[in-house]
Amino acid sequence: MDAWLVMAFDSTQQALRAEMLLEYAEIEIDLFPTPKEITAGCALSIRFPEESLTAVKGIVIQENVVIRGIYSQSESGYDNIEL
Repeated sequence: MDAWLVMAFDSTQQALRAEMLLEYAEIEIDLFPTPKEITAGCALSIRFPEESLTAVKGIVIQENVVIRGIYSQSESGYDNIEL
């Protein structure tokens, strides 16, 4: 299976907005509960394939989507990826 990244949010509104924008851009995503290892103000996160990172970052920046961060899963938990 390919590696997936997790995008976390501080508000449900931003999570749903990002979901709509990413689906419109035909990026494969999965809306799911925020992992307990990630401290965020919203219970929803979006999981997407690592190869979509450049496209996802572009949409987040262009559309001014407010996110907590993008994380990759490692053996020790989740690591924040710099935007």
